[in-house]
Amino acid sequence: MSKKEVLILCTGNSCRSIMAEALINARLGDCVKAQSSGVRASGQVNPTAQALLERKGIWRPEYHSKVIERVIDTPFDLVVTVCDHAKETCPMFPKAVKTIHVGFEDPSGKAEAEYEKTYALIEEELLPVIKQELCQ
Repeated sequence: MSKKEVLILCTGNSCRSIMAEALINARLGDCVKAQSSGVRASGQVNPTAQALLERKGIWRPEYHSKVIERVIDTPFDLVVTVCDHAKETCPMFPKAVKTIHVGFEDPSGKAEAEYEKTYALIEEELLPVIKQELCQ
């Protein structure tokens, strides 16, 4: 069985979408390949988010902030927006693709505990949705 492809889309692609990409690949990697991008990518991964993923043992060197144009032609099975701005500005993909929204508050610039909370929420709320959508 080939893996399904999911895109996690955010505004800056520096924090929430990177955490979601890493969690999906770590926990559901047997059936799903996750990528992330931003509608206005910042070009850098949030250092606190990266440190958290490293502590959790799921950071990969290939994770980086990238613009939507880098992945727009990928034949995704599902696109998930994780912030309201990305939901409102989600581009049209060349091939029709199911798009859903599972939003999370941006922990950027907040205490480290907020990153932990966002990580836990992504694990609790997003992973079951991805599993139900793509791992059946």
